[in-house]
Amino acid sequence: MTVPFRIGLTGGIASGKSTIALLFAKLGVPVIDTDQLARDVVAKGSPILTQVIEKFGVSVLSADGSLNRTELRRRIFEDPQQRTMLEQLLHPAIRLALETAVAASSAPYVLIVIPLLAETGRATQCDRVLVVDCPPEVQLRRLLARDHETKLQAERMIAAQASRSSRLAIADDVLQNTESVRELETAVLGLHAKYLDLAAQHRVAATAGIPGKSHRAPPKEH
Repeated sequence: MTVPFRIGLTGGIASGKSTIALLFAKLGVPVIDTDQLARDVVAKGSPILTQVIEKFGVSVLSADGSLNRTELRRRIFEDPQQRTMLEQLLHPAIRLALETAVAASSAPYVLIVIPLLAETGRATQCDRVLVVDCPPEVQLRRLLARDHETKLQAERMIAAQASRSSRLAIADDVLQNTESVRELETAVLGLHAKYLDLAAQHRVAATAGIPGKSHRAPPKEH
């Protein structure tokens, strides 16, 4: 069975990745959200959650025994070493869950939402990278309204991620999420048609026995 064409969707925090993913989902595209996979692997009672507690202490648990993601997020954004330690615990389990989800899909292509794609250097594992972009001041405004963070904490969260230029450097396609929903819908429709065409080429190559090869263009200068 041919493995689906992989579109990696990324963008900074509060850039609008969920909005774009929803627009693709409405077109029938399977969306695999690595944030959701990350939640699944640390579900209450899971072996990974036990390891997280051993490393970070019971202070990262909610009263019901589930992971307090807000507290854990605060800890890792304030301490890069703790962030690295958490990634070493979670990433292998998330990668396994991701590969399982991709292999189970029979769609021409899948959209994989990977917020930290630029940071992890895993862009080459996708056939194409779509970056949702918006100015930092827009990210800050959305983050303050969405998560009710303090301005200082929100600025730290944005600064802890890869720079805007770093994300744009790995992009094959860029969606500016400062437009109206109608304009975004039109842009997504255009990308959907392009990705179906690329997925068809990918399928023909795989059927012909041509070794797997990324369709990604070289990184652009932005």
